[in-house]
Amino acid sequence: MMRPHLTSRRATLGIGTVRIVVAAFVVGLLVQGYIARIAVGDGNPFDYFGFFTNQTNLLMGLLMVATGGFMLLDRPMPRRWATARGVMTACLLVVAVVYNGLIPGTGTASAWVSAVLHILFPLYVLLDWLLVGDRPPLRWSRLWIVLPYPLVWLAVVLVRGVTDGWVPYGFLLPERGVVSLLGYCAALLVTFVVAGAAVWAGSRARGVLLPRDATTSA
Repeated sequence: MMRPHLTSRRATLGIGTVRIVVAAFVVGLLVQGYIARIAVGDGNPFDYFGFFTNQTNLLMGLLMVATGGFMLLDRPMPRRWATARGVMTACLLVVAVVYNGLIPGTGTASAWVSAVLHILFPLYVLLDWLLVGDRPPLRWSRLWIVLPYPLVWLAVVLVRGVTDGWVPYGFLLPERGVVSLLGYCAALLVTFVVAGAAVWAGSRARGVLLPRDATTSA
């Protein structure tokens, strides 16, 4: 009969490997997309990675590679990494909700790449968060930390909109007026808080594929 700690170690290695492979694939898609933009003379990185979808998928991909690495090395995930992953998980939930509910079909990416970035990877990240217990319960007093990243992104986008005229999404165009922009920004920030609360609550799940008490970070 296989001993429980050996079973747990095999599960840890398997999950860590899947994380790295999936995340590397997503990062590769983004890099390939950027190279394609360069090939047609549109290689401004501030435009390509100015899209919240591209930026968030890239950051989450790098985080997932790191967390997969922690698992392969049999090292506990530091709380600050778990918190960062929680923030980015919430951001990807917002990407999925806003894109599929508010601006479906926009963008220049092919349909299958768009599906990966707006549906499949966010779904994978959410399921991983809920089913794998290698993260501690996140403190409710730290829920505010969901907001700084999207706030900075919104500030940069709004400044660019009134200076060089570039915005990633039509609902942030300056010509919509201050009231409209403030309304959209407020709605987005509320959505981030709601998504963050869902992720924070999910961090209390023990995990199914790898229960929290079977991990080294418990």
